[in-house]
Amino acid sequence: MEPLDPDSLSYRPANEASWEDLQTVFGTSDAGQCHCQRFKTTGWMWTTTTEPERAAALREQTNCGEPGARSTSGIVAYLEDEVPVGWCAIEPRTAYPRYFGRTPVPWAGRTEDKEDDSIWVVSCLVTRLGYRRRGVSYGLAAASIDFARERGAKALEAYPMMTQAGKDVTWGELHVGSYSIFEEAGFVEVSHPTLRRYVLRIDF
Repeated sequence: MEPLDPDSLSYRPANEASWEDLQTVFGTSDAGQCHCQRFKTTGWMWTTTTEPERAAALREQTNCGEPGARSTSGIVAYLEDEVPVGWCAIEPRTAYPRYFGRTPVPWAGRTEDKEDDSIWVVSCLVTRLGYRRRGVSYGLAAASIDFARERGAKALEAYPMMTQAGKDVTWGELHVGSYSIFEEAGFVEVSHPTLRRYVLRIDF
């Protein structure tokens, strides 16, 4: 498929998008089962929560359909201002309890104040089925910068994967984004905690 014209994409805070639009992006598989709760739960998400519970949690976090809400948890991408095609979860790092558990990301080899809620994170990127590999994620990564900055973030981090040549990676694994997406947006590598995972960051 041909890449989308970047000028044809626009981005709205999730509270200014409808719940129906966000569910259209997620679909019924992949992120549609997780509802962007993987890093929100401390246990194994699939056994400690139900799908309706995860959906309800995301709806509360995004405040979809409530333009006057004081908070939201990400942005929705639209094609030609009408067709919902992507989602990006962006919140303070402290909003993700799973980052404080056994995972080496983002702490390995770093001295960081784990309670500093001025450090924000892009935790998830979702492109609607039928629009993938056309540049939506690149646009969302770039748009995440202004979203976080405007809400008082001191820095924005991402924990993407670097795909290995000749090795297949399932789409679900790449919900954190690929290295190149954030590199192109201007994020700078901070550390390389695991074989495939990196910490990239942009300071404001």
